[in-house]
Amino acid sequence: MIKYTYLFLFVLTVSCQKPDVHTGIDLPKVLNEVSGNEIIKNSNQIWMHNDSGDEARIYCVNYNGKLIKKLYLKAKNEDWEDITSDKKGNLYIGDFGNNNNDREDLKIYLVPSSKLNSDEEVKAKKIKFKYEDQKDFPPKKKKLFFDCEAFFHFNGNLYLFTKSRVKEKHGTTNVYRIPAVEGKHKAKKIGSFNFGNEFYHWVTGADIRDDGKQIAILTQKNIWLFTDFKGDNFFNGTRSKISFKHSTQKEGVCYKDDTTLVVTDENDHGRGGNLYEFKIKP
Repeated sequence: MIKYTYLFLFVLTVSCQKPDVHTGIDLPKVLNEVSGNEIIKNSNQIWMHNDSGDEARIYCVNYNGKLIKKLYLKAKNEDWEDITSDKKGNLYIGDFGNNNNDREDLKIYLVPSSKLNSDEEVKAKKIKFKYEDQKDFPPKKKKLFFDCEAFFHFNGNLYLFTKSRVKEKHGTTNVYRIPAVEGKHKAKKIGSFNFGNEFYHWVTGADIRDDGKQIAILTQKNIWLFTDFKGDNFFNGTRSKISFKHSTQKEGVCYKDDTTLVVTDENDHGRGGNLYEFKIKP
């Protein structure tokens, strides 16, 4: 499923991982538009959610793709795009899909770890935010950089990786930081990176390894890995990529352990709707 690609850019070393791929792990039909996945540390379960077409609920699935439970939230699925967790096992759900760049109600739902086994509807806390550099809703076509489908938790903050809607700049992502606490916040821009110019270079998922020393960025064509960065300057240092041979709508990525990534894709007219595992170098 994977091919080798070597690329050297200036002083940054780019290497290629050779992953093993498990195919044929079908997800439950109810997860036909799976948009994010997350494995809480020391857990053997994967939390997932659908895109905007679903109710406000998250799903717990095992590594064989079997549905274990559904957890309903007192919330609204305006456009859920990714899910992440912190070291305490709390879950964060990103309601920040923004195709038209005109939303002024962007938010992240915080679900306490103590509520994950509840059989009742759970009230989620709200982390509301606005991008510090967005002035117009929507902005002009050349400034449509405020869609988002990817984020993770790191050192008490949430890091958002935006998705560009600008023609011939689709692979540009801006990184924003907000505190991982309930309230209203300004998302502070701290960096940017360009993965390419085509639609398949869109950033659709992200995660950070439990030790905080490697991040994974998902696009439709590749998984990019970044290591040896300083602080939260994630795009500085060593980078490598895994190139997909098959083209599906890949939306979610998370670390299963230090050497294994889990990727999910949406079911698009019978293609996708699966869970994949990729072996990587630690």
